[in-house]
Amino acid sequence: MGMSDPAPRPMTVDEFLVWDDGTDARYELVGGQPVAMAPPAATHGALAMAVGIQIGMRLRPPCRAISEAGIRLSEHEDTYFQADIAVTCQPLKPGMVPVPDPAIIVEILSPSTAQFDRGRKLAVYREIPSVQEILLLDSTKRCAELWHREDEQSWVVRDIIGGGTLRFPSVGIEIPMAALYEGVL
Repeated sequence: MGMSDPAPRPMTVDEFLVWDDGTDARYELVGGQPVAMAPPAATHGALAMAVGIQIGMRLRPPCRAISEAGIRLSEHEDTYFQADIAVTCQPLKPGMVPVPDPAIIVEILSPSTAQFDRGRKLAVYREIPSVQEILLLDSTKRCAELWHREDEQSWVVRDIIGGGTLRFPSVGIEIPMAALYEGVL
């Protein structure tokens, strides 16, 4: 791209969802611009899988855990994130992309993405009215940040380091940290 080329026109989420760059790269939409996601490290994938399994086996229908979950905010027409795991208790329809009314969002933090996930993404996730818990899991050490919505305006965060139990009151489940990190870290 030359110096005088105009910046690409910002994309809307609807345009982004049908856009294809012709590669297998995965993207998120940030402020109207597609941003490529780095391929996840093996520990990242193992933790995401463990969380999906541990949450999934404890949930009662109609609630489901969804991996690589599309998250959009109705008020932000230019932002679409892909969370590692989300939980919804809404019915899913064929072809549906964004997760409807996510209750829980889980992000695995890697050194390269931690700042963005903990900053911009967390701020957006907390604006979604349906979201009750947000779990940020460290992929380099046994460490979790579990955000819980108290009411419309306020959130409480618990740092869980080493052992301990993750509690998700919105769906009535608890998961021991050991179940997630066993064999990973």
